[in-house]
Amino acid sequence: MPLRVIFLCVVALMSSSVVADDRPNFVFILVDDLGYMDIGANNPDTFYETPNVDRLAQEGIRFSDGYAANPVCSPTRYSILTGKYPTRVDATNFFAGKRESTFRPAPLNDRMPLEETTIAEQMRHAGYKTAFLGKWHLGPTEAYWPDRQGFDLNVGGHVRGLPKSYFSPYKNPRLEDGPKGEYLTERLTNETLNILEQYQDDPFFLYLAFYTVHTPLQAPQDLVQKYRKKAEQFSGLAEFAEEEQVWPNAPKRQVRILQKHATYAAMVEVMDTSVGRILEKLKQLGIDDETVVCFFSDNGGLSTSEGSPTSNLPFRGGKGWLYEGGIREPMIIKWPQGGQSNVVRGEAVSSVDFYPTFLEIAGIEASQDLQLDGVSLVPLLTGGHLEDRSLFWHYPHYSNQGGFPGGAIRTGNYKLVERYEDGRTHLYNLADDPGEEHDLSSENPTQVARMRKELHQWYKDVDAKFLQPNSPDQTPWRP
Repeated sequence: MPLRVIFLCVVALMSSSVVADDRPNFVFILVDDLGYMDIGANNPDTFYETPNVDRLAQEGIRFSDGYAANPVCSPTRYSILTGKYPTRVDATNFFAGKRESTFRPAPLNDRMPLEETTIAEQMRHAGYKTAFLGKWHLGPTEAYWPDRQGFDLNVGGHVRGLPKSYFSPYKNPRLEDGPKGEYLTERLTNETLNILEQYQDDPFFLYLAFYTVHTPLQAPQDLVQKYRKKAEQFSGLAEFAEEEQVWPNAPKRQVRILQKHATYAAMVEVMDTSVGRILEKLKQLGIDDETVVCFFSDNGGLSTSEGSPTSNLPFRGGKGWLYEGGIREPMIIKWPQGGQSNVVRGEAVSSVDFYPTFLEIAGIEASQDLQLDGVSLVPLLTGGHLEDRSLFWHYPHYSNQGGFPGGAIRTGNYKLVERYEDGRTHLYNLADDPGEEHDLSSENPTQVARMRKELHQWYKDVDAKFLQPNSPDQTPWRP
């Protein structure tokens, strides 16, 4: 081969390497059950202390109307990894929740199909190193775990949706026990820092899905004591109020209306400190300016059961509810190369949007046969706008937290909620009524009809399933 040809080949290879090295890295941080009002960036009066997450919001873009695709965990996690509404594969409840009441719930698929092309698979195919840490909860056997869905490394991800203990021994088949008393959130953060050191010279996609702040409510005792002292200022104030209850013949469920749970606050602080450690590590490695950092929660804060540790006010409900408290999430994206920081965007966006956003930022061409429900948020991340669209929810289940089976659609500032037991609808203007207290259905039947028609068409498009009879004489409502 002539010397000039060899030289040109070497230059081409070097150029290709430079291009690859210049591609942005991704650190996606998912917190379990963290409420919208649990971070200071969204709620300056929060009881919890989140200086590092708040700093991330200042350095990036905070979405005031960011939504999970479902009010419980597994479906939202499916939507993040696939860019699709989980209803398309009947992954509509946490895996494998099948609680019954007046009716039986819709059929539930309790695994993310291996046929799905996950964002991790797309990244790995494009030359990215990939790693998953924390809670998976997307399949019943090892065949469905992270290393079978595009991740080179899997630290702590398996079938369970909550840890047996936040303190070692963890009894986690994908995480060796540490010294007795080691705290799980800190351990996963240590593992994350180690992986960042390993991956720093190559483009990477790192997905850290904290188990915290999910139950069991456990935290280091020194921090718990700190917040018990802090909570004394709220002595004598009402902590709970009544909320509707879907279980027959049951009293109204209590919903927390005051943030003061010391153990929960301590769990939030450890999480926030971990976020700070990760941001600092990126700076130490000199890769913070070339790393996209995302922060999100899989559903609303737990406010009506299992200890009811947080309040989502002014939003109604919480985890397991189609009200805003169950689906509106803390959502932050920091993309240094996007040129936007300390910005708040008010457009309604969804967890299905992460996938196409990451593809566009990374310059990855999506597979031709890939069907995505989300849209790229790059226009918002660079100061532009998105075309108007509606967002949808489908939850044909009785939640453990007392939430009713139903669907919802948001179009502009209007949100329509449809109950699956009897087909009743409620219309809210979220701009004037974020707490969903004033039903406008009777005042605006035209808007109800328009949104209901669009919602019912979406049911058909995604092949939505509905409640099943509990006895031969029952006929559940159908759209």
